[in-house]
Amino acid sequence: MRGEDYVDYLEQFFEFLSIPSISALPEHKSDIERAAHWLKERMIRAGMDEVRIISGAGNPIVFGRKSAQTASAEPVPTVLIYGHYDVQPADPFEEWHSPPFEPKIRDGKIYARGSADDKGGVFPAIIAAEEVIKDNSLPINLKFLFEGEEEIGSPTLKGLLEEYKDLFECDMILSVDGGMYSNEVPSITTGCRGLAAIQIDVLGPSTDVHSGGHGGVINNPIQALSHILSSMKDQEGRITVEGFYDDVVAVTEEERKAFSEVPFYEDAYLQEIGVPALFGEPEYTPVERMWIRPSLDANGIWGGFQGEGVKTIIPARAGCKITCRLVPDQDPESICKALETHVRRHTPKGVISSVTVFPGNSKPYAIPEDHSALAVIREVLYELYGKEPINVRLGGTLPIARAFLDVFGTYLFFFAMSGPDSNAHGPNEFIRIEELKRQKEGLKLFWNRYGHAAIK
Repeated sequence: MRGEDYVDYLEQFFEFLSIPSISALPEHKSDIERAAHWLKERMIRAGMDEVRIISGAGNPIVFGRKSAQTASAEPVPTVLIYGHYDVQPADPFEEWHSPPFEPKIRDGKIYARGSADDKGGVFPAIIAAEEVIKDNSLPINLKFLFEGEEEIGSPTLKGLLEEYKDLFECDMILSVDGGMYSNEVPSITTGCRGLAAIQIDVLGPSTDVHSGGHGGVINNPIQALSHILSSMKDQEGRITVEGFYDDVVAVTEEERKAFSEVPFYEDAYLQEIGVPALFGEPEYTPVERMWIRPSLDANGIWGGFQGEGVKTIIPARAGCKITCRLVPDQDPESICKALETHVRRHTPKGVISSVTVFPGNSKPYAIPEDHSALAVIREVLYELYGKEPINVRLGGTLPIARAFLDVFGTYLFFFAMSGPDSNAHGPNEFIRIEELKRQKEGLKLFWNRYGHAAIK
């Protein structure tokens, strides 16, 4: 890239970053629209065959398409690039060293909301396509799908995938949303955990009552709920909900060996999180427990008097929210049923319990280790970093990966270069200029290698 092109590249990126396309805040609806139209115009300039904005019940999708520039009569694969142009809210503003929507460069890093997540993935993808198109050397069919609802859980995406299935049809999907596990060694994300979420409500007396007049005579909903919660795990963190582990696929020795090579520094982790010790199934390492073992956690709990001082009551009700992270081959529906059964069996007498299942639960996601695209990604990352990549998984949940697999039967591969220290979602989010360059060059390398491998 020539010097003047590089300056223009950064100026355009800054223009994109300056749009506060915050999907969680209704007052930024016009900014969402502005970012979508900005992308559309930039993709047209890049030389796409077709660019359109697809509107549905939620924020618009920006779609682009470019056919392969090859004289070969052999069929070529179609790769869809996925990313999102919406960003997280920027507060607390007082913790930013510069305004979140006024991009600044400091020490080789671009600071702005969305710089890493995910405008720093989306913009280099467009520039990479533009450069290949100008060289008349695109060896594959390219499609682009940039959504504006990822930061609020992509509530309308799956419906649009189904409605426009023929338009989005592809052989594989590359997500430019994500990042590297470590700044020291490149990583390939091969899966993520699923999600099951419930709420437990425990009802006692019809209203709060005097603990002097009724204590020792009726059950207390808070203590009943505490009993239910404590029955769900043993003292070492194993989950004791009946049937919870029934469908868990056993970890192979090969997987355990691979995960043992993943850098994990216990002392640094404890200091960063601020806890005195690790906790969980002692049969598994911390990395295994984060990635390939399921978990069950109470996320919030309420009941009774919360003010200053003392109020001597037995509360009428208590409740909590629980989420479980799931691994292959656990099913969210089955897990929620197991939780309901467990709550019913362990509810003490004298109170009434109920379980509410939340929408948006998601199955776990794992890419087959022998998938041909993984080998190409591994080659490209080695060329970019000069180091052999490691396989990692995400402890969190990415519903979009399951959505693509469920609708198209096609796997989504993660291909994003931002570092784990980018402060995505927090104050002073940044992306290194070097990471932007790697993102662009990496995509060009992948398209070339994958296209020629497919033709062979």
